Amino acid sequence: MSEDRNALRDIPVDKLLKHDAYDELAALAAEIAAHDAAYYQEDAPKVSDAEYDALRKRNDEIERKFPDLVRDDSPNKRVGAAVAQGFGKVSHNPPMLSLGNAFSADDVVEFYDRIRRFLSLSPEEPVEIVAEPKIDGLSVSLRYENGKFKQGATRGDGREGEDVTENLRTMREIPDTIEDAPAVIEVRGEVYMSKTDFLSLNQRQDEAGGKVFANPRNAAAGSLRQKDPSVTAARPLKIFLYAWGYVSGVNAQGYGGEIDWPDQWSFYDRLKKWGFPVNPYATVCKTFDDTMALYERLGTDRATLDYDIDGVVYKVNRLDWQQRLGFVSRAPRWATAHKFPAEKATTLVNKIDIQVGRTGTLTPVAHLEPITVGGVVVQRATLHNEDYIREKDIRVGDRVLIQRAGDVIPQVLEVDLDARKSPAPDPFEMPHTCPECGSLAVREEGQAAWRCTGGLICPAQAVERLKHFVSRDAFDIEGFGAKHIEAFWQEGIVKAPADIFRLAEKRDEIAGREGWGEKSADNLIAAIEHRRAIELARFIYSLGIRQVGQATARLLASRYGSFANWRDAMIAAADRNSEAYAELVDIDGIGPSMADDLIGFFAEDHNLSVLEGLEHELQIEDFVTADTSDSPISGKTLVFTGNLEAMSRGEAKARAEAMGAKVAGSVSKKTDLVIAGPGAGSKRKKAEDLGVQVIDEDAWMKILDGDAPQMQLL
Repeated sequence: MSEDRNALRDIPVDKLLKHDAYDELAALAAEIAAHDAAYYQEDAPKVSDAEYDALRKRNDEIERKFPDLVRDDSPNKRVGAAVAQGFGKVSHNPPMLSLGNAFSADDVVEFYDRIRRFLSLSPEEPVEIVAEPKIDGLSVSLRYENGKFKQGATRGDGREGEDVTENLRTMREIPDTIEDAPAVIEVRGEVYMSKTDFLSLNQRQDEAGGKVFANPRNAAAGSLRQKDPSVTAARPLKIFLYAWGYVSGVNAQGYGGEIDWPDQWSFYDRLKKWGFPVNPYATVCKTFDDTMALYERLGTDRATLDYDIDGVVYKVNRLDWQQRLGFVSRAPRWATAHKFPAEKATTLVNKIDIQVGRTGTLTPVAHLEPITVGGVVVQRATLHNEDYIREKDIRVGDRVLIQRAGDVIPQVLEVDLDARKSPAPDPFEMPHTCPECGSLAVREEGQAAWRCTGGLICPAQAVERLKHFVSRDAFDIEGFGAKHIEAFWQEGIVKAPADIFRLAEKRDEIAGREGWGEKSADNLIAAIEHRRAIELARFIYSLGIRQVGQATARLLASRYGSFANWRDAMIAAADRNSEAYAELVDIDGIGPSMADDLIGFFAEDHNLSVLEGLEHELQIEDFVTADTSDSPISGKTLVFTGNLEAMSRGEAKARAEAMGAKVAGSVSKKTDLVIAGPGAGSKRKKAEDLGVQVIDEDAWMKILDGDAPQMQLL
């Protein structure tokens, strides 16, 4: 389980205090990331889709209430999980994004409303939606060049997937050639296994003494990700297509060029013409009532379908609206997935123990009598924190109702008090010492979580930080897994991150270890040497700074450019009255809370020593930005103020960032341009006082249309 379990998950979001929300978002980010890895990399989810969705929904609600606390490793800023070892890597351009979720009719209403707000549409303006079942399978991309199938890949983390070309070639539903297609086109879809085929496969596997799969999704993923394509060929895989990625001649937003289908629905007709399967339930919904009718119909028919679905996907039909709506970091604004309700079951609590995370959080975990929920065996459930256990009165031996909502550890919903044994078991008490190191455990005033005070003397914290450092999204050192980190730390071989890059000095000692040998030691040393050069964003993420996930690390890397610039700026920002601090908190997406964590990290001498040690061992590469040299606002800092009439503030910001600009929330002497709509007040006045150029919305639209002269913005 992940280190920071949600300490307050049972408290309604509208009653959460800000400091509790901060801790809960950190716990949710870690928990969801761990289960993404189990689902996407290992094809072995530990909980149900419904439970996963419940965690995602909780995260979204907290982020909406506390937008300044949104983390860089927020689940909404990442997709899937990194590529597993053993496969070639394929870059996705544009990325293969995930979808936002809706869990109720009200959520779908809000989806429609967000579209109208972003596009500045009237409430009466019809929004046509293409709806289709959400297949519970494995996302893939298929690249065709001059009509011939050239490459196939899994989604991976959305930006980089696994090359499974030869395996995909074995699938009969994927045509080798397509006619009247763009010179280069990448189509995307979902590989799945029917329920009938799944049962037959498991029967054959069982009879042959092979692996028996937990559910059709795992079977499909495991079958496609075989090193031997002949194994894949023997498995009954199918596919539905529903999207496109790269198309030759497209613009930066993924439209234009050789895309000649006028809307999403026409693209489905094109897919059918090319010979690809499209889900027969896909339909155009002209009204909100139409979307709800399809959702209800599929919910009713779900059990009779020969493939697993976990909801309905809604996509805006008009491509020009899709282009304007664009994307957030992990999902398109023009699409969402309306999920089916969570699955629940009852089982027994066999024991409760404590796990210690990277930041010292003590999380109670229930060990359950194994039970199958939605095709997945559930054996553990997070109990979050002391208050959660007391409020629900959860005790060892109780029969409990659990809910599994996705790819994550389930949660206990309630206790069946009528089934409790007599005499009643003793209430559970949180330990006042750390079970890992014996240090004092404390619960600070206003906090829900107990924390170990041992810091780096606590093996759980030290080891978890090192695991994070070498994890796939950080240094991604092949062959250096969690068990190796634990063993090396216990024996004093690796105590700090820089020690990893000095392991070549201990090559013979490693080779002589049980289970290693000459070749294994050489492979590890080679893998470490291969990671001595690292991108700045990955390096920042690897440090495990609180609240700094992958998206925030990339944001910091893009703003400061080099490691030296970033380090010096963070140290200087310790002075809250400094220009460095003002610049840090003015970065869109980084508020005072995150800034405090960054400053706090650099305020510790131990962390500075870690950075100094790593600097001697590594080549930390400067951030490379996309080419926006033809944009008149590339590299400029913009501030929007007042009411925009031609587009929403969100669309204006998205368009500016796509053109290479930086969008700030306040005006300073570093601001290059202020776009002021009607009603602009203090920000416009400050810009005028500072001599910052101010333009109206008409001039802004000319910039977007390419009609503004370069000199106008100097």
